[in-house]
Amino acid sequence: MALTMSQLRAFLVAARHGSFTAAAAELGVSQASMSELIRRIEDDHGVALFRRGRRLALTSAGTELLPYAEQAVTAAERGSQALRTLTALEGGVATFGLLRNADHYLLSELVHEFHRLHPNVRVRLVGLNSVEVAVAVAAGELEAGLVVLPIDDAGLTVTPLLHDEVLYTSAEPGRLGGPMTTARLTRSPLILYDAHYGWSDPTRRQLAERAKQEGVRLEPIIEVEHVELALDLVARGVGDTIVARAVIESRLYPPGLGAVSFDPPLWDTIALVQRRAAVLSPATVEFAKLAQAMLLRS
Repeated sequence: MALTMSQLRAFLVAARHGSFTAAAAELGVSQASMSELIRRIEDDHGVALFRRGRRLALTSAGTELLPYAEQAVTAAERGSQALRTLTALEGGVATFGLLRNADHYLLSELVHEFHRLHPNVRVRLVGLNSVEVAVAVAAGELEAGLVVLPIDDAGLTVTPLLHDEVLYTSAEPGRLGGPMTTARLTRSPLILYDAHYGWSDPTRRQLAERAKQEGVRLEPIIEVEHVELALDLVARGVGDTIVARAVIESRLYPPGLGAVSFDPPLWDTIALVQRRAAVLSPATVEFAKLAQAMLLRS
């Protein structure tokens, strides 16, 4: 027989106090009602949850039940809180991780719009590479985030939102005569960004997988941390790089550069990630909904 929320809450309070009398007082019920709630659990499942004495002590069955009772009661309380604040957020913090090129996907507009709608909610945005966002969300350090796939998704719920083509860009028209193949890419003067994350970066992982399938190796001539610096070097004729179409269409893309697709086309897939089975705060739920809506419109 399934346990009821009243039974689980009574069990937790009794375990915390070590006394049916004190637990009954906290819950505002009679001691007889408290004892009956616990007795029903024990009778229905054929186990003893407490050793009765001057102070209640958990049995092995009670110890086994304790973490599940805590999870269930906590989830119910958070669910109730979420429903109460669904239509009007009056406080809290929206904690969110952002992908590398967040500014190019109108996410500053996202923050502005969220603040306009919920001026009393604090916003904490952590701008990291997708690799680190995924790790931080899985560890519970961030509630949710936007990433570029592929990432290591163990323990995460992943919701793809948007596909953005990745292009090869150069200041030299002679290198843009047709779609960029993996074989040609190995002979190109590559300038790659996200130097700290290297080949664990999602876009680079896709390139590395293509190179591996063709039995070749990609070696950049220069690695830098930021896409803006890579593009500046490309504009100076030092080498070429790869960028998502959103970057090319932004005001930060230098004049005088050209771009071609890959063969076969290369795509960044932007996704929303959150920890599997985690209960998000109402503020982060609303922020994630707005982010999803704005990306799907773009």
